[in-house]
Amino acid sequence: LVAMCVNDILAHGAEPLFFLDYFACGKLEVEVAQAVIAGIAEACTLAGCALLGGETAEMPGMYPPGEYDLGGFAVGAVERKQMLPQLDRIVDGDAVIGIASSGIHSNGFSLVRKIIENSPFSFSSPSVGGSEGQTLGEQLLTPTKIYSKVLLPVLHSGCVKAYAHITGGGLLENIPRVLPGKFGVVLDALSWKIPEIFSWLQKEGNLSEEEMARTFNCGIGAILIVQKEFAGQVLKDIQRHEDAWLIGKVVPHHSGSPHVEVNNLLQAFHANRLQMLHNQQSKMRVAVLISGTGTNLEALITSTKKPSSYAQIVLVISNKAGVEGLKKAERAGIPTKVIDHKLYSSREEFDSAVDKVLEEFSAELICLAGFMRILSGPFVRKWNGKILNIHPSLLPSFKGANAHRLVLEAGVRVTGCTVHFVAEEVDAGAIIFQEAVPVKIGDSEETLSERVKEAEHRAFPTAMQLVASGAIQLGGDGKIIWTSQKQN
Repeated sequence: LVAMCVNDILAHGAEPLFFLDYFACGKLEVEVAQAVIAGIAEACTLAGCALLGGETAEMPGMYPPGEYDLGGFAVGAVERKQMLPQLDRIVDGDAVIGIASSGIHSNGFSLVRKIIENSPFSFSSPSVGGSEGQTLGEQLLTPTKIYSKVLLPVLHSGCVKAYAHITGGGLLENIPRVLPGKFGVVLDALSWKIPEIFSWLQKEGNLSEEEMARTFNCGIGAILIVQKEFAGQVLKDIQRHEDAWLIGKVVPHHSGSPHVEVNNLLQAFHANRLQMLHNQQSKMRVAVLISGTGTNLEALITSTKKPSSYAQIVLVISNKAGVEGLKKAERAGIPTKVIDHKLYSSREEFDSAVDKVLEEFSAELICLAGFMRILSGPFVRKWNGKILNIHPSLLPSFKGANAHRLVLEAGVRVTGCTVHFVAEEVDAGAIIFQEAVPVKIGDSEETLSERVKEAEHRAFPTAMQLVASGAIQLGGDGKIIWTSQKQN
């Protein structure tokens, strides 16, 4: 809200001075109102203006519980001689500079909601080429960039003839507002970086080039019209703080032709999708299933944070709510889901619910890290060669529960841990990686367990990386296949 107001004020070359808000609801929830006002205050700080106050209105019966209306306005000031746009100065050949947006900003959400409604995705799905652990909903709600502090010195330099804030109407309808009728602009979409979310929306919505350019900012949050001789210096000044590009030029407008021509937009979207596909192929998408503290999960997360990792954890599922493992995932910015097995009448029904979420997040590999459920046959068969489990013994010895007790009772001097592919028979899948742990004289189940856990924290990430890199695969005969290139 603040960004939309103060960025609009810049269109006149004005500096935002203060902002006032209006918050209306049926019944005031103090915590909600405080969070909203805190966000407004933070945005005003970013914009360099004061939050003078506002109005809060309670109107019982007007709003359902949990809903509210939010409005506001900003006031700015500018010296008359510095007012924009300076239409009489704009000439053929002037440069168009584009300043990067942070994403969708605040326009086009009716279309966005319709696209998601008609797609297999939801707002909780993983983001599109965004931060690891970010959901699609969070990506779409990335705050609008506030340009005032960065652009005001440039706008007052005398080099800028016009500024347009790219809001509702996109590139096609906002730029003509700051141009004389006799001029238009030609833009080249291959000259700026288009965020992946726009390529995704275009593909999922099957939108035309014109519809994209008329609805969304397509990666350009604002444009400047600059005398071409000064364009290089203005661009450098902006690039010290924000991504910006020379994206086009002013041209004479001919009757019957559009004022804004965006060339190569579909090609840019296509190039973006190819890059996204390459990025997706470079790291395997991993889901981790847990039931408790998530100590092995923590080791897996640490492994995937390394630049050399072949895997990325895109989801953590727990069959129990409130466990520490979920908190560890959330702290790492990884989406989490709780699927309570008690709510399902059978293992198959529970596994089907898990499978649905795994498909939603496009998981390619599943790691069972303290997941205290036996998976059903249909689930294991569907994900054959894509489920890893860790067992606290050197399989095939000491299968099943109570492995440490069985080790001590047998009197063996060496135990360890095993990472293996999951098969329908418990603890019987092909072995990927093992690490040995000595059994010391006087060991109890607790002391032995602690040392084996340390080995698990090394072995599980190693096995995950081997599979994610393609070095190890499960063959059709249920045996391990080492690819010669990776093995060497």
